[in-house]
Amino acid sequence: MSALPPLSPVESNDPVEVPRRVALVRPDARPSIRRSSDKFVMAYPHLIIREVILFQVVVIFLTIMALIFNAPLEGIANPVETPNPAKAPWYFLGMQELLHYFPPFVAGVLIPGLVVVALAVIPYARINLTAGPLWKGSDEKKTTLAVAGVASVLVLFFGGFQCWAAAVPTAAVAGAMFMARGGSNGGRWKQAMARLTLPQWIMTWFVVLATVLTIIGTYFRGPGWSFVWPWTRMVHS
Repeated sequence: MSALPPLSPVESNDPVEVPRRVALVRPDARPSIRRSSDKFVMAYPHLIIREVILFQVVVIFLTIMALIFNAPLEGIANPVETPNPAKAPWYFLGMQELLHYFPPFVAGVLIPGLVVVALAVIPYARINLTAGPLWKGSDEKKTTLAVAGVASVLVLFFGGFQCWAAAVPTAAVAGAMFMARGGSNGGRWKQAMARLTLPQWIMTWFVVLATVLTIIGTYFRGPGWSFVWPWTRMVHS
């Protein structure tokens, strides 16, 4: 192979020839894309920031409500005279309502203990890792039997103690769960229910049950913990 001839000197008025380089690129080279297949995210900042914002919103809302409405405080307590009915603070009225139906051990120890255990165990359940809708990507027959069985046991348990304040909301939430079956082709509300996961359904049932029991204990219980209408209790007081 012959050698290349030497370059001749370039005059001042001639353009300067710039040497060129040839780069070899592999045919399978592609732009690098950052891709993560992790199923989890860090608690900070993804969760903590949202919790702080929600906490501030709740504090602002409670402050505004406290400035607008006075607290429903009664007179100074008289240790000689016990009010009838003697009601616990509103956040314990749901448990006090359960004491009307169940024995003290069941309403005061067993049911609250099971609720605390459930709230601690549910986040670690395998179903919570997928975060998918209840009726999507699963065996619908198996899910139907499981939901119907658990709902039936709960309704029979509450109904056996004639605790209809808990049996009716349980049956209503179970009915809503079955209404969400195949709800991807329904209306807006049905589609929203169809996207709920099993932990979300459980939490919905817990919130609805606690709300109903608290409302009944606050407004519908009179002397001797008898059932009264709110306007009747207000007239007698």
